[in-house]
Amino acid sequence: MTLEPATVVETLASVLSGPAALHEPTITGNEWDYVKDCLDTGWVSTAGGYVDRFEKMLADFTGVGHAVATVTGTAALHAALVLAGVKADDEVIVPALTFVGTANAVTYLGAVPHFADAEERTLGLDPAKLEAHLDDIAEITDGICRNKVTGRRIAACVPVHTFGHPVDLDPLAVVCEKFNLVLVEDAAESLGSYYNGRHTGNHGRLSVLSFNGNKTVTTGGGGAILTNDADLAAKAKHLTTTAKVAHKWEYSHDIAGFNYRLPNINAALGCAQMEQLSDFLEGKRRLAQAYEAAFANIDGVRFFTEPPFAKSNYWLNVLLLDPDMAALRDDILAATNDSDFMTRPAWTPLHRLPMFTDCPKMGLTVAEDLYARLINIPSSPGLAEAING
Repeated sequence: MTLEPATVVETLASVLSGPAALHEPTITGNEWDYVKDCLDTGWVSTAGGYVDRFEKMLADFTGVGHAVATVTGTAALHAALVLAGVKADDEVIVPALTFVGTANAVTYLGAVPHFADAEERTLGLDPAKLEAHLDDIAEITDGICRNKVTGRRIAACVPVHTFGHPVDLDPLAVVCEKFNLVLVEDAAESLGSYYNGRHTGNHGRLSVLSFNGNKTVTTGGGGAILTNDADLAAKAKHLTTTAKVAHKWEYSHDIAGFNYRLPNINAALGCAQMEQLSDFLEGKRRLAQAYEAAFANIDGVRFFTEPPFAKSNYWLNVLLLDPDMAALRDDILAATNDSDFMTRPAWTPLHRLPMFTDCPKMGLTVAEDLYARLINIPSSPGLAEAING
């Protein structure tokens, strides 16, 4: 079958039973009861039992030693970078193909994003290309990695598990060790994704999750810092609760902290969502498999599937147009949205945004190419209940 905008609409209609959003929450469990409990008891703000419960559920599910809930995923990343030792005027390696929050968190510290290219097999940061780039522009002096061009310290690397698909973490960890970079995983999109049998978020010194309304699990808005280091976890909780020193009545703070604690009412929603996470993930895999089969015989496009070392949550399902079909991208986006199938392109590569145009970067040919050819299609876990056929 030849690829045309109408073909994509027809193929989506063959899987989906009707109009579909890109990704909307599924509220079918104890959400009403837990939120009502917060309202009935008055525990709606940053104290309350649901916060601790939610953190424990996250740690248990991911296998990470400690989870600290925050008000947003970007807040989690900002705090994680502080804990990783990133300072003003440092550079931080981030992918060019990611949500703007990844780079924004770097700038909150007065640091500078340094943009890295992607690889097509994961959609995430390319370890081999990063190593070659650092071999060219970086030098290690007294254990510190510096950019020979700018003179700035390169302090950390923040890979993103793009659309839920894990980055190839083992070789990336080797690159970070070679250049003395702190590895901080942006796992915002990858709750329920595994790299070589181990949940994402276990490989960096710190990692972060997001629970925005469009994520696999939502707290309305929220995030979390993950770490296997008990000392870092304690510092994360202290830093994100305005660095308040425990006391029965005194308001004493020992450092400049952040008011980033997740409210109890949001955590209550998250607890109910976590109880259903296994069902959400099963539904999302069934939806991905249906898409893969439906698009298998259409020339000019392929449904993106998890890399061989990974088990993905398929947070946002991806169509990749063949290079010679890239010109059809916007026509397909128009046709699908006009037909009430919400589709979106990838994020505009960050080095194109006006506030980041002067940031250091490597060659970004793959990120640019993926942006030109990538389309996200409806991915809500509830859609699996109504798959046609």
